[in-house]
Amino acid sequence: MTKSVNETDVETTPDTESKPDTEQTEVKRGPVRMALGVVKTARPRQWAKNVLVFVAPFTAAQITNGGVLLDALIAFVAFSLVASSVYLINDAIDVEADRAHPTKRNRPIAAGIVPVPLAYAGAVVFFLAGLGVSFLASPQLAIVLGVYEAVQLGYCFGLKHQPVVDLAIVGSGFLMRAMAGGVAAGIALSQWFLLVTAFGSLFMVAGKRYAEIMLFERTGAKIRSSLKKYSSSYLRFVWATAAAILIMSYSLWAFTLREGAHGSIWPMISMVPFVIAVLRYAVDVDGGTAGEPEEIVLKDRVLQVLGVLWVATLAVTFYL
Repeated sequence: MTKSVNETDVETTPDTESKPDTEQTEVKRGPVRMALGVVKTARPRQWAKNVLVFVAPFTAAQITNGGVLLDALIAFVAFSLVASSVYLINDAIDVEADRAHPTKRNRPIAAGIVPVPLAYAGAVVFFLAGLGVSFLASPQLAIVLGVYEAVQLGYCFGLKHQPVVDLAIVGSGFLMRAMAGGVAAGIALSQWFLLVTAFGSLFMVAGKRYAEIMLFERTGAKIRSSLKKYSSSYLRFVWATAAAILIMSYSLWAFTLREGAHGSIWPMISMVPFVIAVLRYAVDVDGGTAGEPEEIVLKDRVLQVLGVLWVATLAVTFYL
């Protein structure tokens, strides 16, 4: 039988031992606090990942088209809602493992603020809402979201414990985000675009797992079973290989863009901030601090400047 929320609280706050269980439950599970807990578990900060839906319209020089931009915005909202449903399910399944983790134990479900049944109900609501929104853009977008949800549910219910497979599934989530923007707006995706997105995703995912391994080695924190089958040297090999292929694929894509831009030098210039940004992110990966990629992007000012410069060079290429 799993440990109850109150038993967990007793271990961390001994002075609550004399309080009745019902009183603790009422304090932790007020309606407002539960609602806020569901929102927090939905992880709105991670919606930043979904800006990938704008990449396909941007690189197709269609982002200034009002209809295309509207479809991309719909894809962003729909993907955010569906991704949140996955976060709720994942945290509900991992509740016991999260309680043994030094930081994840503070998540609303693990902390007992959000009951597990409520998390599952919230996941259904988020998924249906996202699916409904997607039809405003394209039925094909709904198919992409359905595939994403199915793959991620497979991950939550067992595939995340399979080494290498878990890397591929998490990486596919980023790839599907990029594809969603093109599908929603009816834009064909180039092979170089897909390669850059795929290996960029693998680079970030392997870096995240490497950070978790480093946390385990430093603190002895409980980690997922699949990570026990990895070594830090293997994960270093994966993210280093992915970074090399990412840079090569983008370089080849830049040459292709130059041909389509009548010999413009700007696609070549875009390689400079892109490569430096990859190497800058690799510093965080190597230091074992890349556990949350979106937080690194939001906090690293140098990385943000490099991102702006990269986007600016591409904007000149596509729109000027």
